[in-house]
Parts: sequence; C-alpha cells; structure tokens
Amino acid sequence: MTVFCFRYPPSVKAMLLGLLLLAGCSDSPPPETGGDLGALLGEVEDDPGFARVAGPREFRFPEDHGAHPAYRNEWWYFTGNLTADGGRRFGYQLVIFRTALTPRPPARTSAWAAHQVYMAHFAITDVRAERFRYFERFARGALGLAGVRTSPLRIWLEDWRIEGDSEGWRLIAAQDGHAIDLRLRPRKPIVLQGEQGLSRKSLRPGHASYYYSQTRLETRGTLRLPSGDFRVAGSSWLDREWSSSALATDQVGWDWFALQLDDGYDLMFYRLRRKDGSADPASSGTLVDPEGRATHLPFEAVRLSPRGHWTSPRGGRYPLRWRLQVPEHDLILDIAPLLEQQELDVTVRYWEGAVTVSGRHGNRAVRGRGYVELTGYATTAGRTSEGKTGGDG
Repeated sequence: MTVFCFRYPPSVKAMLLGLLLLAGCSDSPPPETGGDLGALLGEVEDDPGFARVAGPREFRFPEDHGAHPAYRNEWWYFTGNLTADGGRRFGYQLVIFRTALTPRPPARTSAWAAHQVYMAHFAITDVRAERFRYFERFARGALGLAGVRTSPLRIWLEDWRIEGDSEGWRLIAAQDGHAIDLRLRPRKPIVLQGEQGLSRKSLRPGHASYYYSQTRLETRGTLRLPSGDFRVAGSSWLDREWSSSALATDQVGWDWFALQLDDGYDLMFYRLRRKDGSADPASSGTLVDPEGRATHLPFEAVRLSPRGHWTSPRGGRYPLRWRLQVPEHDLILDIAPLLEQQELDVTVRYWEGAVTVSGRHGNRAVRGRGYVELTGYATTAGRTSEGKTGGDG
C-alpha cells in the first residue's frame, strides 16, 4: 500500500499541473494541498484513455518490475529494518511514484513537455538518537529528470534511483548528509496479493490495483548520517502497485502492516477506513510461510485493534500500538513503534515507520520487525522551498 492512489478532482489536477511547472525549479515550494487525503483520493469521472483494473492478469517478470504507462498511477515502495555493526538500529523508506495527468503524451515539440509527474519519499529512522529525517522530491518525466527504463531496469528521480537485475535490487538516495546505498536480494518468491495479484479496494468495479510484493529481501550496504557512515544489514520489503482508480468516496484512509517474524513467516494486512470510522470489507492481507507459500487473508480473518495512540505536535492523533490476531492460524501479535515520531509532513501527511513485533504463533513465542503506514489521520502542516520537502521528526 501507499499514500497516493490519485483520482483527480479539478483542484488536485491543478495541483499536479503545478508540480509539472515547478519540477526542476530551485526557488519555489510545491503547491499546497492542505493534506486533504479525501481530495487527493476522491472519485471523478473515468477517463476512457486510461486502462482499468477490471480482472486478473498474467504477471511476467522481470517485465512487470518496469513501468505500466497505460495506467494512471504506479509506485515502487521499499521499506526495511537495518542493524549496524555494534547493534545500532535503523529503519529506512524509499519510494518513487509515477502519476500520469493524461493517458497520452502532449502533442508538443518542447523537450520540457511531459504528461507524467514523478514524486519520491526518502526517510531514515535512527533509533538510538531518537531522530527521524525525511525528504520529498518532484520532477517531470522529461529531460532525464525522472523516469523508468526497462533494460537494464532503472527507476529514478534525479539522483535517487532504484536499479534491478537478476540478483535483486540496488537502492541509492542521498540528501543533506543522509544517504543509503543498499543491495537487496530476495529470499522468497514474489507474492501476488489479493486474487492472484488483483487487489480490490472497494466493492465497486474498477476500484482495484495490480499488486505484488517481495516480502523478505536480505539487505546489506551503507547508511550515512551527518555523523558518519555505518555498514548495515537487515531485511527489506517491496510493494508494487499500479492502477487507474482505487479508493471510493466513502473511504478516508488506511492502516497497512508489513511484518517479518523470526519464525520465517511474513504478514501483510491493510485495513481500509471509511469516513464513518468503520472498516471496509474490501480490506485484506496475506500470510507467507517460510518457503514462500502465500495464504490470502480476507477481511473477516483478521482482528485488529489499537492499544495506544500518539498525538503529533503538528496536530493529528495516530494509533501506534496494535494487537493483530489471525485466529485461523493461531497468530497473536503486539505491534509497537521503534520511535513514535515517524510522521512525514509532505504533500499528504502520513505516518510511516519501523516497528517491533512480539507475540505467539501456535505454541511458539515469536518476535519480529516491520513497517506500518497510517493515512488519513492528519492534514499537512509544513513546507520548505526548492521544489523539495525535508523535515525532522
């Protein structure tokens, strides 16, 4: 899951057009949206030029790691928990979003002409220092500023990039003394989420995405802070989705969990929240065993309840401690953040952070690590200039 499944009302389309104008400029902040998730994700009339997620499809790899330009939205979403030599713990997030304003390139000859907006988020959680640092960038899909190349696979926004090959992935990002250079190697097969990769987001036709994950990626490399470099190792998670529409008008946000347990199991679950506070029955998840076999978890198979909250100094109250139960698999997990302040005050304000997990799986005690994403709990508070956003937690 991710924060941006755009369905554009006129005000939001104007905002994205503004991003195209500002991308590459060095003296203007990104346009304000107010952080209104409802406006960004609200329904509009369908554009027949975009492909729709109407039914199952056949996935092909490595081709499907690349772009799907027939669809309006797409993202490459990496999160991970890392440990440095000596035991110091970190979390990281790197995600690149592709969003199309129109289904076809503009009929213009200018090299600046583009119909694609790229946006990226990069964040590092430093557990020992109790510090969270995040950055946001935008660029148009023109002049080499941002784009996707299939062979060899490369997704980039300026000097932030995701590269893929037969052995896995390489992630590179750096800003303001914070950087990662990581190699990720899969330890389990690709998981097709939902109905063989068709992930429904509501009961209405077309409100869905194509969605797959790599739930356990062995990770090694270098993490940099202003204080110095760290050799790190750990485990990462990749989520890939593309669609032309996803959320319904009565949905306000979601709670997404990506958890890796020390008994070899991985768990993904997303709970879609309606405006009245109830959970949408389209919510679902997947339990992946140590050999990579995936079991679909429908909404009714998972019990999720908050056990503690955190109030952001910017406003907004997030449920950060959870009890998650899957009775059919005799699984009970308690989830807590490694750091409460892992909130990104970007185009849409949301909480995304590293968590620790403890509980029971059958007759065994289990522990684990993971990432949680919480959207729709707050509106945007702050901005910086230069077409980029950065902030401290």
